[in-house]
Amino acid sequence: MLCPECGKRPATLHYTKIVNGHKSEFHLCEVCAQEKGEYMQMPGFENGFSFHQLLSGLLNFDASPSEPGGHGGAPKPHIHRCPTCGLTYNQFSKIGRFGCADCYKTFRDRLVPLLRRVHGHASHRGKIPERTKGELKLRRELERLKEELALRVQAEEFEEAARLRDQIRSLQEKLEK
Repeated sequence: MLCPECGKRPATLHYTKIVNGHKSEFHLCEVCAQEKGEYMQMPGFENGFSFHQLLSGLLNFDASPSEPGGHGGAPKPHIHRCPTCGLTYNQFSKIGRFGCADCYKTFRDRLVPLLRRVHGHASHRGKIPERTKGELKLRRELERLKEELALRVQAEEFEEAARLRDQIRSLQEKLEK
């Protein structure tokens, strides 16, 4: 969607404003939003904001882990850096992207809970590349069948559970080949 103000850049800022029960929707590019002053009208963002700042605030990205220690038991900040590019987690939270592929491994312990909070799960559930579609499709079907099997056993529907068990075994054999 192009920005309706300039008609040149993609609209990256989409928000709804409700004032006295009147709903207004805005779709602007960052440049037009700054020119119109829409950034300034957002509470808590005096110098404008980016999507990453908004997410950081919502998810408490800026809260860094602390270790007890130092004088008088004051918390001492723990700075965790990527060994390849040197990026810290706080830097990631401010810019919203990693410096290299190793950042994902380095910050995995902090990313998994974050992904679960944001998406409801930590594994990819989006589009599947064509070259791996078959195996991923089988794995998802296997996961779905296992969940359904647990429900059938809990509901004491044992004939249906046995049928599902056989389907699961069949799929597992296909995946092992």
